[in-house]
Amino acid sequence: MAAPLPSPAFRHGEPPSPVGVLLANLGTPDAPTPAALRRYLAEFLSDPRVVEIPRLAWWPILHGIILRTRPAKSAAKYASVWMADGSPLLVWTQRQAADLQARLGAAGHAVQVRPAMRYGNPSIASAMEAFAAEGVRRVLVLPAYPQYSGATTASVFDAVTAWGRRTRWVPELRFVHQYHDDPAHIAALAASVRAHWARAGRGEVLVMSFHGMPERTLHLGDPYHCQCQKTARLLAEALGLTAGQWRITFQSRFGRAKWLGPATNETLVGLAQAGTRRVDVVCPGFSADCLETLEEIAQEGREEFLHAGGEAYAYIPCLNDDPAGMAALAALTAQHLAGWLPVAPDAPAERAAARQRALALGAAD
Repeated sequence: MAAPLPSPAFRHGEPPSPVGVLLANLGTPDAPTPAALRRYLAEFLSDPRVVEIPRLAWWPILHGIILRTRPAKSAAKYASVWMADGSPLLVWTQRQAADLQARLGAAGHAVQVRPAMRYGNPSIASAMEAFAAEGVRRVLVLPAYPQYSGATTASVFDAVTAWGRRTRWVPELRFVHQYHDDPAHIAALAASVRAHWARAGRGEVLVMSFHGMPERTLHLGDPYHCQCQKTARLLAEALGLTAGQWRITFQSRFGRAKWLGPATNETLVGLAQAGTRRVDVVCPGFSADCLETLEEIAQEGREEFLHAGGEAYAYIPCLNDDPAGMAALAALTAQHLAGWLPVAPDAPAERAAARQRALALGAAD
């Protein structure tokens, strides 16, 4: 391993530094173009947490087939959901970070919240470098995944520690693993569904679609499937749904391996063919709307359901910057910051004395 890079100079007697919160989501291309998608997919699909295939076997497939054919198709899909301010996932994550910082600041906490993407920009490394430049010595890593998975949550951990291996002064770190059964989070999800029903009416079945994973990950000990099941059950209970009024499904299958099921698209087609006229779909595994929700579920899912005989289809957006959802996230963050947030007033005289003692002992600054 190369020698650690220099850290910003330490200055004695400085006021207490703010606590950093790294709000990390999956990632996004810089633009809805084939070239940007090629860069993004190369980074994303090169992560061994994401594709657990030996590199010797996977590399020819990735570089010889996927990165030659998929970028153009994916770029067209991204273009169909791209927002005026950029990628939906990045826009919502930035808004969530700003809202979270405002809420914590209103509570009197000196906290600096930075958004970051595991793949693409702004990168986790750049966010950690910014914290270091600001003198932040304590960082709470908050992956924006309610359910833990090795392919998502653990990969954020990998990126943070990879940055740590390259820096001299590693900050004190805490890591939020999951919040899939947090009562306030479940309540916010339920409130968003009820609000949709109040505005647009209620479907016969509520489909709860989570991102899929290869089934082998469940057998290897990944808790993701179980946590998705619990989130769905708790949400159904909060909404007072009976067994026939909701389904849990998994979307975004890729490759030939067996994935967690039932599949969202097959379930939607099956419901329509069985006579269900109207469905609502919500994605409780996503903290913010993105390609997988806005294009795969809101667009493709609608087409599949209606083509199979359904009559009405509604996609219920993610929490995004919904006030109840952000209040729940702020409370969760404050809980994990316990003991880090200052409880005593700053003491400038004591800091000045400490600085003079350090200088007397030969400190440069």
